[in-house]
Amino acid sequence: MVKELTRPAAQHQQGTAPENAWAYLDGRFVPLRDAKVSVMTHAFNYGTGVFEGIRAYWNAKEEQLYLLHLREHYERIHRSCRIMRISLPQSVDELSQITVEVLRRSQYREDAYIRPIAFKRSEVIGVRLHDLEDSFTVFAIPFGTYLDIDRGVKCGVSSWRRTDDNAIPARSKLTGAYVNAALAKTEAVEAGFDEAIVLNADGSVSEGSAENLFIVREGVLITPPGTDNILEGIVRSSLMRIAQDEGIPIQVRSVDRTELYIADEAFLCGTGTQLNYIESIDHRTVGDGALGPVTRRIRDIYFRAVHGEESRYRSWVTPVYAEAKAGR
Repeated sequence: MVKELTRPAAQHQQGTAPENAWAYLDGRFVPLRDAKVSVMTHAFNYGTGVFEGIRAYWNAKEEQLYLLHLREHYERIHRSCRIMRISLPQSVDELSQITVEVLRRSQYREDAYIRPIAFKRSEVIGVRLHDLEDSFTVFAIPFGTYLDIDRGVKCGVSSWRRTDDNAIPARSKLTGAYVNAALAKTEAVEAGFDEAIVLNADGSVSEGSAENLFIVREGVLITPPGTDNILEGIVRSSLMRIAQDEGIPIQVRSVDRTELYIADEAFLCGTGTQLNYIESIDHRTVGDGALGPVTRRIRDIYFRAVHGEESRYRSWVTPVYAEAKAGR
C-alpha cells in the first residue's frame, strides 16, 4: 500500500517544477517560473534565511490532497524567524491559507512538496542581520520519495560534526546551516552509503544529514534529545505520539555511537524522507537487516495517517480541495 501511495507521477522528473506550478512571493501569487530574486539578495550571498519542508499527500480514493502538519510547520518557521531576526507579518492561519491557495492553483493530483522560505531580501553586500529588508515566498512541486522507503538504507557515521547551538542552531531550519548537512550527505554517498549519521561535538549521536534518528533496543524506542543539536522534528514528534498511543515505551536521551551497532532496529524520519528503516550502519547489520516489528507498526500507522485514513490523527492533515467526500 505504501509503495502505491507514495510514488510520484511519471510525467515530470523528481524535484522539478511542471508548467502549472504556482508560487507566492512578496504578497502576490505568480507562476513559479516568474518567482525570481536578484543575485545580490542577501540570503543568496550569506544564507540568511529560514525555511520549512511541508508534504501534501494525494488520496486517489477520496480525490483529495492532504497537507500534513500545516500549522506546526508555520509555528516553527515563526520561531526560526525570531532567531534570525526576520520579520514575518503573516500569521500562522494566513500562511496556511496562502499555502492552500498555491496548491489549488497548481492543481496537483499527486504527492507534493511545499517549500516556504523567509529571508533577508536586501540587495547589499555585508554580513549582518540588522537593517535589512525581509521577504517571504512559498512554492510547491510534485515530489515522491527522498530515500527509497521500500528498502533499508545503508548509513555511515560522518566525519563531519553537527553544528552546535552556540554556533549555528540546529533546532531551526536555517538555510545556511544546511551546508553542514550537504557535506555529510555527499561524504556518505561517495563512500558507498545512502545516508550519513552525524555526531555532535561531544561525540553523541545527533541525527541523519537531514533526518531525525530513532533506534529500538529491547522493545524500547529511543531518540536523542533536542539538546544534542537535533532539529526539533515535527514528524519525530508525530512518531513518538503514535508510539505512545500504541503502548511502545519511549526514551528521549543521548545515544552513544556504539549503541547504533547493537540496536535491534533503527530508522530515519522527517517530512522529506518520511520514514526509512536502516539496514546497516558502518557496514554492521542492524538487527537482521530487515524492517523490524516496532518500525513496521509505527510506519504503517503513519502512512495511513498522512493520507487522512486514521481517525485518531485526522487533525494532522488539511484538505486542499473542496470536493473531499463527506464524513472525512
